[in-house]
Amino acid sequence: MDVRIEQIGKEEEELVLIRCRAVTEEVREIAAFVKSRQGSLSGTAEAKQYEIAVTDVCYIESVDGKTFLYTGDGVFESAYRIYELEELLRPKHFLRVSKPMLVNLLKIRSIQPAFNGRFTAVLSSGEKIVISRSYVKALKAALKGE
Repeated sequence: MDVRIEQIGKEEEELVLIRCRAVTEEVREIAAFVKSRQGSLSGTAEAKQYEIAVTDVCYIESVDGKTFLYTGDGVFESAYRIYELEELLRPKHFLRVSKPMLVNLLKIRSIQPAFNGRFTAVLSSGEKIVISRSYVKALKAALKGE
C-alpha cells in the first residue's frame, strides 16, 4: 500500500481519499481512525474560552456537577455533562472507565492491575487514572477492537 501526502492551499477543502480494490476490515479501521481524529470541544479556563482538539484531550472527569477536560496543556471546564460527552465522543475512541470519567483510548500508554479488580491506566501525559472494575470488561473489549 502506497501513502501519498499532497499539500493544498488554504482555500481548498482537505480530503482523505482511500483507493482500494476491496473494502476490507483494514480499510474500515483506517477510515474510522481518520474520522476519530477530527473535531474540537469548547472549554473555559481562567475566564477565557478555548477550542480544544478532541485528539488533545487525555480524559474527561465530572467533579461536583462540573465537567472538566484534561489535556497535556491544562484543565478546561466544559458546558457539557459527562453523559453528553460520552455519547458525542464514543466514535472518537473515548470510553467510560468509571462513573465520573471518560478516557481517550489513544492516550493510554499502559494498563496494570490494581486492587479489588480495578486497573490503573498510565496516560501519555504521565497521569494515572483508576479504571473501576465494572468497566474493565468494556475496556478490554475496546482495546481488542471489539
